Amino acid sequence: MRPRAFLCLALSYGTALVRACGGHAHEVREWTQEELDELEKKWGTEWGFSGISAFAHLDYHKCLTTPSELFDIAIIGAPFDTAVSYRPGARFGPRAIRAASARQTSFRGYNPRAGLNPYANWARILDCGDIPVVPVDNAVAVRQMTAAFTELGARTPVSPLLSRPKLVTLGGDHSLSLPALRALHAVYGPVRVLHFDAHLDTWHPAKYPSYWASEQARFTHGSMFWLAGAEGLLSNQSGAANVHAGLRTRLSGTGDWDDDDAQNWVRISADDVDDLGTKGIVDSIMQTLGTEDPVYLSVDIDVLDPAFAPGTGTPEPGGWTTRELIRILRGIEGLNLVGADVVEVAPAYQGVGEETALAAAQVVFEILSSMVKKGLGEMGKTAKVEGVVRDEL
Repeated sequence: MRPRAFLCLALSYGTALVRACGGHAHEVREWTQEELDELEKKWGTEWGFSGISAFAHLDYHKCLTTPSELFDIAIIGAPFDTAVSYRPGARFGPRAIRAASARQTSFRGYNPRAGLNPYANWARILDCGDIPVVPVDNAVAVRQMTAAFTELGARTPVSPLLSRPKLVTLGGDHSLSLPALRALHAVYGPVRVLHFDAHLDTWHPAKYPSYWASEQARFTHGSMFWLAGAEGLLSNQSGAANVHAGLRTRLSGTGDWDDDDAQNWVRISADDVDDLGTKGIVDSIMQTLGTEDPVYLSVDIDVLDPAFAPGTGTPEPGGWTTRELIRILRGIEGLNLVGADVVEVAPAYQGVGEETALAAAQVVFEILSSMVKKGLGEMGKTAKVEGVVRDEL
């Protein structure tokens, strides 16, 4: 047999073999919806200790690269910590908070104080992954976070209850509030801020002494609200103040209060809870902020005493208990929250029981509950959640 004829025969045999095998490989079964539902019932449940580490076992999507995945509320991580002035490590905060949320599930997510399960209600809540924040250039990092928050905040929500989706950010150090507020300003204009923290974070950048000053050095986790005020991102109306709560920090002098006053902030100290109680703190916040104006909620975990949250970058003794903070958060559910963050969780400094990350995960749960309940209230609806009650082993 001639070489050419042999080659043609070999090729024709190979083609037939591929066709035969290929035809067999493409016999894909078509599943009915009933069969798929049965598979979900059999294998879809995740216990607290199983599954990948998405927040509260929510559906996980990299929303920045999958614009087709719509949501009403997004959990988004910002693993950034290179604007801190003391201990780093909050870049691992989003991962730690997600892991600490493992016992939050849609089948055991009913919040008795709110009267609803935020994970099984009108809002589609997704874990949208992390912003891939560059760790070696703060100027680029700020642009990245601003662009990401702007992109996600411009998406079309699923529910007609919202005109824009809401973002709940897992930090990361507190400086991320500045890019978040820049993104919100494009939608709402100046907003009001409720800021839980041991520290003012309205420090003029010059209050950080350095011979080697630079434009980028102005951006820190203690100056971002000063910068936000200077950029016109915050309400500056005399009758529409912003609120600090839980303060107990040392100052560079009383001039810090003067700077804070000039930026239209009301201060509630950590000690005030002894005189006013949690109800008094709640009343003071609600009387100041009301229920209509758009509010950004920023929770620095160091508002808690180091006994309850040692895993943070700038711990200050004399703070609130976890129970006090949660009670206050539950009392302010009437606020018109347009976004939120929980920041400064640095897991390397927490105990083996993960108390800091657990507190942060609970704070996120309370925020989500309030956002969902507010949406229902605005439409005059009552939350009615039906589900299977399961005993937890």
